[in-house]
Amino acid sequence: MNNHPSHIAIIMDGNGRWAQAQGKNRTYGHEKGSEVVRSITTYCAKHPEIDRLTLYAFSTENWKRPKMEVEFLMKLLQKYLKKELPTYLEGNICFQPVGDLTSFSDSLQKTIEEVKTATQHCTGLIQSLALNYGGRDEVVRAAASLQASNTIISLESITAHLDCATDVDLLIRTGGDHRLSNFMLWQSAYAELFFTNTLWPEFTSDELEKIIHKFKKVERRFGGLH
Repeated sequence: MNNHPSHIAIIMDGNGRWAQAQGKNRTYGHEKGSEVVRSITTYCAKHPEIDRLTLYAFSTENWKRPKMEVEFLMKLLQKYLKKELPTYLEGNICFQPVGDLTSFSDSLQKTIEEVKTATQHCTGLIQSLALNYGGRDEVVRAAASLQASNTIISLESITAHLDCATDVDLLIRTGGDHRLSNFMLWQSAYAELFFTNTLWPEFTSDELEKIIHKFKKVERRFGGLH
């Protein structure tokens, strides 16, 4: 088999545990994790067979975390986007966030929109950060949009009204857990799932390359027979 994963989605798990193992605060792990986001995104941008990379950055459930950690994550996200804009532009990377952004501060929403607009002309890799994202919430918002526009419900119309209308080929979760955690539920209906014990701050492009190599050997039948 010679499959290529056009859309890779990653649940970036293990930042806090990695930091605690180093004797550091959980926030240190998030900072380190943001550096890995850059390296993995850069790797994918250099491989034209990969069209889209979606990274689970902040879920609808993450608001339940301690207030101090949530506030740090908001500041880190804003800092990351401003710092990485040149990386996006140099790598011809188009930034397309997914999720309900309305819960973020006006300042953060402005930064997200600025980076999205600044990179919309880029024709290479599409990088999506899932921000205040939940798979169920995404479907509910799509259904509400269909109802408001009086559109007939169908597989095609629901898909078209999602934040991301592109099916996931390869879904990876770092950190050792084996669950989807409400991530890309609709898009991952036929995704190949790979789980690694590696904590996100230690995840490398070499490990990603090995996973992609395994993916290419999988016979994907999509419910049919070959």
